[in-house]
Amino acid sequence: MPRDPLRTKLCDMLGIEYPIIAFTHCKDVAVAVINAGAFAVLGEAMHTPDEIAADIRWIRERIDGKPYGIDLVLPASSPLEGGLEDLESKIPASHRDFAAGIAKRHDVPEPKGPVALHRWGGLNQQMARAQLDVVLDERVPVFTSGLGNPAFILEAAHARGIKVFGLIGKKRQAEREIEAGVDAIIAQGYDAAGHTGTIGTFSIVPEVAAIAGNTPVIAGGGVTTGRHLAAALCLGASGVWTGTLWLASRESDEDMIIKEKLLAASAEDTTHSRSVSGMTMRTLKCPWTEEWAKPDAPRPLSAPYQMLLSARYTQAANDHRREDLMYEAAGQGVGFVTSMKPARQIVFDMVEEALGAFEERVGDDA
Repeated sequence: MPRDPLRTKLCDMLGIEYPIIAFTHCKDVAVAVINAGAFAVLGEAMHTPDEIAADIRWIRERIDGKPYGIDLVLPASSPLEGGLEDLESKIPASHRDFAAGIAKRHDVPEPKGPVALHRWGGLNQQMARAQLDVVLDERVPVFTSGLGNPAFILEAAHARGIKVFGLIGKKRQAEREIEAGVDAIIAQGYDAAGHTGTIGTFSIVPEVAAIAGNTPVIAGGGVTTGRHLAAALCLGASGVWTGTLWLASRESDEDMIIKEKLLAASAEDTTHSRSVSGMTMRTLKCPWTEEWAKPDAPRPLSAPYQMLLSARYTQAANDHRREDLMYEAAGQGVGFVTSMKPARQIVFDMVEEALGAFEERVGDDA
């Protein structure tokens, strides 16, 4: 066992001090985490190509040459192309009526401005490709695909010096991506926030580690403490993928209402539902998810049509800052997020707790 149990092959690959990856939609969180010695991946699926390019420049100017990552979604089930009106016309009347009923029963107002989810790269493959072209043009250090197999982009990415990480929820997905040549695999369990599968983190991580060979495995799903980090390394991972942990950080641009909901939440306040996007997704419970869980609710539509159906509810809740309607993606580890700390402090606390956990079990020789 090495003297420093937190020095892993993921650290060596990325040139980072700690094997912690923060997935965040906030540039300030990303910069704080990177400058604290960990790694951050900025989710850009909701941004236009020009906005993505601007965000990449903004981060580069603040991290003194350190590596960073960009995440996009590449769902194979999305239509090849199609405008918003065309896509929305495919939503059945029965589902429109059910959504209208939710709005009436919960007094959901109209959004004040444009619907942000209408720019989601998962709406059609044409939009996703335009976003991906920016990542290639900018030669970002790491590209991750939160949804979809990135195998088709490997040759172009590697030719530009870009490392590609694939995110999976099943062993067979990991086998395909490792065989294709991804640089690291994020094995994400059921506990995770956002889009996630049905296999628990304690099962999927060692299962993938056993077949990964020299490809680093990164554990995701419920990872919010240093003890989770220590456990993930013992399961065979080379690092951890964390998301919920950063939403309530000081730097996070989340609405204060959402931060307070997260700080008060426990694992039982989350739900695993297809009602938001059509794919299984873990979020805080809200009237929208609870209504679609009722026996008389229609079966959620496939992606991207369910996302289009939920988008106006989400936008209205946020625009009007309705605490009773608002929700956010959150993993089952949310109960461990109990205070609003600077992102840098979160990194250091996680490292200290992980080292303490190793020392507690095996003594100073860890």
